[in-house]
Amino acid sequence: MVTASTKTIVISGYYGFRNSGDEAVLKSILTALEEEGRAIGMQINPVVLSIDPEWTTRTYGVRAVHRMKLGEVRNAIKNSSGLISGGGSLLQDVTGSKSIPYYLGVIKLAQWMRKPTFVYAQGIGPVNRKLFHGVIASVFRRCKYISVRDVESAELLRSMGIQDDSIQVVPDPVMGLSLPEGQDDPKSGPTTRGLPIIGVSVRYWNPKRTELNELAEGLRLLSLRVPVHIRFLPFHFPGDDEASRYLMNRIGNVQDNGSRISIAKEVEHPQDMLREVSRSSLLIGMRLHSLIYAASQNVPMLGVSYDPKIDHFLGRIGLLPIGTSEDLDPHALVEEGERLLLEGEAWRLNHATQIADLKAESRIPARRIVEYLRSKG
Repeated sequence: MVTASTKTIVISGYYGFRNSGDEAVLKSILTALEEEGRAIGMQINPVVLSIDPEWTTRTYGVRAVHRMKLGEVRNAIKNSSGLISGGGSLLQDVTGSKSIPYYLGVIKLAQWMRKPTFVYAQGIGPVNRKLFHGVIASVFRRCKYISVRDVESAELLRSMGIQDDSIQVVPDPVMGLSLPEGQDDPKSGPTTRGLPIIGVSVRYWNPKRTELNELAEGLRLLSLRVPVHIRFLPFHFPGDDEASRYLMNRIGNVQDNGSRISIAKEVEHPQDMLREVSRSSLLIGMRLHSLIYAASQNVPMLGVSYDPKIDHFLGRIGLLPIGTSEDLDPHALVEEGERLLLEGEAWRLNHATQIADLKAESRIPARRIVEYLRSKG
């Protein structure tokens, strides 16, 4: 098929670090752009800014350049039709003071080069350093399209002086991620002596490890009540695998109860982790994208909140966290976990409409961007 036009778009984000959640964001954006472009006869050629360009190219089959090599970044933008910033939590200063200047700097570089810039389903904040507020507002006012993944992000931007009608609230792009055709049936995955699989995604957060200790106790008690396969799913290496093994040691031997415990190996492609989640009967997660994966695959979930973004996402499908990084009742986890294992089908029916709406809305930013590019010829 000969397309009406070809557009090159640079994509900036936290890519190439092999964080499963952020890689899923990239895969989701790439897929959405390709499909929305195809729908209007436009071929989209993405160029990804990555910390590991060779790995990104090998994994996704797209061109990538090193995100920290200014000359490569500048040339990629110069030869493009525009720049996408996002998704993920790029503009926040909790993990350090360098993220905001870097991501704003990439957008500003594109604007200096008179390229249209687009903010794609970002989670904005927390931004504790007030000096960043004015800079973010200055850069965002020159963006052609702004979308954020929750109402709270929109409110933060409004407090910085961004006009309300220029901000669109959309779901996280990963809600649109699917398994390759023929691989989206959880029943086709391996089972362990017929045991229901509980997928568990944890990370280190509370220095006292309060939530991890209570979570381990809850899982131990649950394995006494119901024979299960507890399957740890590390989303970020290194770190999540260490936190997972910490819990495994705390839980101890569950085989005497007829249960099993295991940990997934590091995967290169986000759809491999999505497949792991799809095989679960229940997902217990701290990582935001573990919960989003579960929702996209209609897997009942219990979220442990360490950040407002967890509460925001759960709220969009009518849920509350089972606990927080400061306060988690293992007995409540046992009760809710056992209930969801028994009533999984009812959970899926109750949340089917909300999840379907989020999946459809997750494609909106890609559609708006390709429509803008088409309008410019």
